[in-house]
Amino acid sequence: MLDDFNLLVSTSRRNERNACSEMWYLLKEIGDPHAKTDVTGILGLITSKTSLELGTVIPQLRRLLIEKPWEFRYVLKLVPIQMIVESNLERLGEKGKQFNEQIPQNATFRITVDKRRSELRSKDIIEAIAPHIQRKVNLRNPDRIIVVEVIGDISGLSLVRPDEILSVEREKRNL
Repeated sequence: MLDDFNLLVSTSRRNERNACSEMWYLLKEIGDPHAKTDVTGILGLITSKTSLELGTVIPQLRRLLIEKPWEFRYVLKLVPIQMIVESNLERLGEKGKQFNEQIPQNATFRITVDKRRSELRSKDIIEAIAPHIQRKVNLRNPDRIIVVEVIGDISGLSLVRPDEILSVEREKRNL
């Protein structure tokens, strides 16, 4: 399932199977009885595929976390993934430039790169995408984040607002 997912989920090491079960249950709770989850072969990382509108998943899971925090035992962080591409600089730059038009004219952005099992350098990935984005950069408090999740030969890309990434531990601390 590494080539077809729309949520990247972090968990603690050696709890990948438990996180898969929990993620399947959580997605079912918010209305997707056909969700799929799978391990990636990388410690602490699983993928999920939901048929729900991606923009509604994180708010619904956040609401569930507020109402029933005990149901989040293994899932630690959720990142929506809008497109999957080959992990090479040319393809990443090509797909990343599509985000330019999706970022409002006066909005700021940042590029966040997480790499696993890749020789690509984060700096090179950023340099492949950033020249195509004609918006102001704000590394501390951006309006939008271009997320690049490199997992070996494939990469997941997304353009999200900071609140569209769900960090379960951070949210639980604020309850």
